[in-house]
Order: sequence, then structure tokens, then C-alpha cells
Amino acid sequence: MSDYCASRFKAIRRPSRPVPIGNLTIGGGHPVRIQSMTTSLTQDVEATLQQCIRLAEAGCEIIRITAPNKQAAQALKDIHKRFRAAGFDNPLVADIHFLPSAAMEAVEHVEKVRVNPGNYADKKKFAVLEYSDQAYQEELERLYAAFSPLVKRAKELGRCLRIGTNHGSLSDRIMNRYGDTPLGMVESALEFIRIAESHNFYDMVLSMKASNPKVMIQAYRLAAQKMAEENMAYPLHLGVTEAGEGEDARIKSAIGMGALLYDGLGDTIRVSLTEDPWYEIPVCTDLARRAEALWQQNASLPDRTQPECIDFYQYTRRDISSMELGNGGTIGPLEPPRVIIPAKHPLTDPKTIIKKVIDAHNTLSDLRIEGLLVELNSTADIAGLLEVQNVLAPSLQALVVDLHPSLSTTDLEPVQWPTTTTWILSRSFQPDETAALEAWLAFAAAKGMVLAIDAGAEAIHRCAHILGRSDPAQILYTLSHFSLLTHPAGNYRLLAHALMQHHLSSPLWIRCTEASHILDEPHFGAILMEASMFAGSLFCDGFGDLISVETEPDLARATTLAYNLLQGTRMRASKTEYVACPSCGRTLFDLQSTTQKIKDRTGHLKGVTIAIMGCIVNGPGEMADADFGYVGGAPKKVNLYVGKQCVKYNIPEADAMDELVKLIQDHGKWEEPAHV
Repeated sequence: MSDYCASRFKAIRRPSRPVPIGNLTIGGGHPVRIQSMTTSLTQDVEATLQQCIRLAEAGCEIIRITAPNKQAAQALKDIHKRFRAAGFDNPLVADIHFLPSAAMEAVEHVEKVRVNPGNYADKKKFAVLEYSDQAYQEELERLYAAFSPLVKRAKELGRCLRIGTNHGSLSDRIMNRYGDTPLGMVESALEFIRIAESHNFYDMVLSMKASNPKVMIQAYRLAAQKMAEENMAYPLHLGVTEAGEGEDARIKSAIGMGALLYDGLGDTIRVSLTEDPWYEIPVCTDLARRAEALWQQNASLPDRTQPECIDFYQYTRRDISSMELGNGGTIGPLEPPRVIIPAKHPLTDPKTIIKKVIDAHNTLSDLRIEGLLVELNSTADIAGLLEVQNVLAPSLQALVVDLHPSLSTTDLEPVQWPTTTTWILSRSFQPDETAALEAWLAFAAAKGMVLAIDAGAEAIHRCAHILGRSDPAQILYTLSHFSLLTHPAGNYRLLAHALMQHHLSSPLWIRCTEASHILDEPHFGAILMEASMFAGSLFCDGFGDLISVETEPDLARATTLAYNLLQGTRMRASKTEYVACPSCGRTLFDLQSTTQKIKDRTGHLKGVTIAIMGCIVNGPGEMADADFGYVGGAPKKVNLYVGKQCVKYNIPEADAMDELVKLIQDHGKWEEPAHV
């Protein structure tokens, strides 16, 4: 059993205190609330009002507006008044960075104020300082004096506060004591919570946002655990910050938030897209619907607790044995996960399968189908299987054969299996099929094949003595049919724990199938959401060495989704990685058009990470693992970064793109596009 959630195998919603925000309540068993944020200049009251109205009409329940200075905070009064006059009662939230004076003005006008503990009354200079215990305590006393007036006024007015930690804007004091870590993020928030509680103020919500889903997941888990230790039960606002735009941003958001929703964590959510804010609402709605359905489905499951062999607060990939595949492919502890794609077509028509794979490869450009999964339902399919192998083997690392349970080793013994192909035979096993398992292990070993054992944790426990005698380089483990006693991710968590408990080091293949879906919705948006929530949560826990997305019939789209999911979990870089903020009233250039221009110039740089930030608030911090940064420094001026270090200041926006390219060239990361 973990100490951050009730169960890792049954999705039990974390109990949280109800926090009122205007006419809504966050937490306390209420529905997951959906949020977004305006992108207009706050002082432009009419533009901001119209964005608030459009967001409310799109289904946004809570609307946040930046207040970077006192003048912007004063504008909230008119915005709030006119929004109410237009007939909308959605709570408004002021987003505050740096200035307590802006917070004190904003709290007079809106239902909620978000403060960032990393820069509220703290200046971030990236100074290298050592804080003695006395100096640290003096800093806390200074924070107490700076934050207490807001707490007291919020209490008087019946407002609530969000203590919103960002990985990218931890204070120097926190950085020097805890480092750039999830623990530092949590401690930063807890300092502010303790100040508020000293004034008997409890209407607070917490967030632990990061652009890296792994860091974000670990921080929220640690926040839940630390709060439980201190008898706190504040609601959690979930979000992956600076997610970017398009499919990548939706995947990254679903990975981070999905993993936490599986754990029962989350009371309100925001998807941060570099798009117009109303496009965030359908994504939030899809996530919230799945969370509510998951919690409802799991409510009737029996309680299940089980220790696990992992650290929930620090990413470590499960240690595995290496396995050589065809065409130079390798599965191993230092290798990225491999991509397997199913050919959803009967082997009685092999030419159609061949054509679909060739067409997909032509569409995919430099992405490859590394393993092709086909279904062998009877001996009548063998001729078609061999024809597929004969044509496609040169372009594949492995041919994966999903065996019908009725087929036996005797049925396949007469086949002349080409030894130039890496064959992976996948068969499901029940816990009592020990004889069949031994027979298939012997057959695969004799033929130089790999056996993918499709079995749950119970079968692994029962057959561990057999599996321990086998060569781990000739076995894969996977799961395509799930026990109804736990949720889909929980089934794989139990399987991974069983493998680690019995020191079985063969790789693990994550299969996204219809059985792994929370809701049965066949359109691509739902497939993307389900695969990201399910497989993403497992990869972020360190489980998974192969992946297959088996619910998308289009081979090219299924392949692209698998690669993008691995990119979102930071498991495999197949293209340029962008960390882009969603824009707000602080943004100093047109973020959407600028992001697209940067992508057009740099999108071919595989393995390079570029951060695109509208302002300095989270810029340097969220570029912790970015290679280069493009950050708004002043109106029409751009600062360029290498990592966290600003190397060029106040470049005219018209010249900034060329300067970014030159910077990438100077650091040896530039390659000319293939078409040049």
C-alpha cells in the first residue's frame, strides 16, 4: 500500500476538505471542476470580459485572469462586475506573481486568488547562497509578514486561495535547501499553508505543476503524502504546465493528470495549451469524465492493498535483461521502448496487410513500425503469415504473432520458420496452465524465438519457479486481458510487482487494448486520451519496454501516437521537444504564431528541446531540462537561453528567430532539414 493514496489498484478518490469558491465547491466529493485562463491583456477590460464569456459558454467552471501588477488587479473590479451583469456566476480567479500589492487589490474583487510561493515576496536571482538555519528561519518570518495580510483579508471576505507551486519558479531559498526537486516544490507550498493555518484559514487549494509529467506526478504524490502526515486534506488542482499545443500537448496533459486520477487524486483541472483557451475545455471535460467514470466503476471493487517494489516519488526504470532483435534493434535497460503496431486484418489476406504496412511507412517518413503484430487464429493462417514475413521482414525488427489459445506447439512444429526474422510468439496463459507454459517455453527456445507471456500477476506467482529457469532474453511479459478486481493500470502494476518480487528481469510490453479503456468511445480523440492515461502512467512509474496502441485501426496514426506518447513520457525522443506556455495577459509576444514559426524552423531537430515562454515568470525554471529557451524579456524583445542561462538579452523580436537558429548552430545541435 502506498502512503499517498488509498490504493494503487482500486481508484479510490482521495478525501479532501470542501473549499467554497463563489457558488461552487472544490473537493469534498464534488465533481472535478474545470478551469482555464484568459490570454488577453487584463487592462483591456472588454477583451478580457469577452474571453470570460466565451469560456463560460464553452463549459469552463472557473476562470483565471492574470494580475501582474496593481493596475491589472484594479481592472478585475470592472471585469467581475460586467461579467455578473452579463448573467454569468462562474467564479473568477486572480493569478498573482511577485507582487503582494497586486494580490491585496485582487482579493477585493474576485472569489479566489492564486499565489506562487516561489516568487510571492521572493525574488528569483538564481543566486548561489547557503542558508544557515537561522537565516532560513528569518526568511520564513519575512514570508509570514508578507503573506499574512492576504490571508487575513481573504478570511474576512470569504475568498479562497490557491497555493500554486511551479517547478519552474522555485525560490532561491528553496532551491538551495531542497534543490530543483518535487520535495522542494511541496515544501514551498507547505510553508505558505502553515502561515495560513496559523491564522485559522483553511479555504485553500494546492497545485504542483511542472512541464515534465514525471516531475509533476511525483510532486503531487508527495504533496498528498506530506499533507496526510500533517492531517491536511486540501483539494488538489492538477495541471501539466507549458504543455504546448496540438496532439503533443493533449498527450502530455493526459499522461500527467491521468496517472494521478488513476490514484484518486485531483479535484479541479486545467489543461495548459498554447491555443485559444476555449480549446482547453473539451480536453478537460474528457479527462474529468474519465476520472468520474473510473471512480464510480471502482467503487464496487473489493479493497486491495499490496506492497510494491518501487519508489513512488522518484523515477527509476525497472531493471531488465537485454534482448537483441532484428535489423539492429535492441530492448534493454538503456534502450528506448520499442513500438509494435497491430495489423488489424486477417492473415487469410496477407497482401492487404503488406500494402497497409508499406503505405504506413511511406506516410510516416522517419518513424518506423519496429514490430508488426498479427493474429494467428488457425493453421490455415500460416501461409499468409509466411508471406507477410517474406515481404516485410527487411523493414521490421520483429514479427509478433498473437496466438489463438486453441493452437498448440504440435500445430506449429512442422512450420519452416525463417531464422532471419526475430519471431515473438504471444500467448495468453491462465494460472493453472503450467504444462502449456512449459511446452511453449521449450518450443520457443528450440526455435530461437521469444515467447511473450500474456498473463496476470497470479499466474506469475504460481509459475515463478518455471520462469526463473528460463533465459530472460527469450521472454517478454505482457497483459491484454484484465482482472475485474482492479483497474487496467492496476493490473499492470500488480504484474510488474510480481516480476520484481520474483527477480524476473525480462522486458515488459504495454498493450493498449479495448480492455484498457475506461470509456468505450472509438474516435481518435478518445483513443489518444485513453492510451495516454493508461500507458503514460505506467511508463512514468518505470514500467514498460515495448508499447502497442491496438485500438486505432489506421497503422500510421497508431504508430505516430505510440511515438508521441513515448516522447510525452520522456522515454524516447523522435522529434523536437517543445515546452511552450499557454499565454496569458503577461505574455510579451504572440505566443501561438511565434510557437508555430519556431516549429517550422526547428521541427526537424530530433532530440533537441526548445522552451518558448511568453514571460520570465516560469521561463528559466521550466527550461531546467531544455536545451534552448526563447523568452519574452520586454515588449517586442526576446531573451535567449542555453539551459537556465540567459546568453542574449533584449533581441528585437524580428531578429530573434535567426538568433535562435544561430545559437543552436553555435552549440553543435543544428542539422539542415532533409529537404534542403
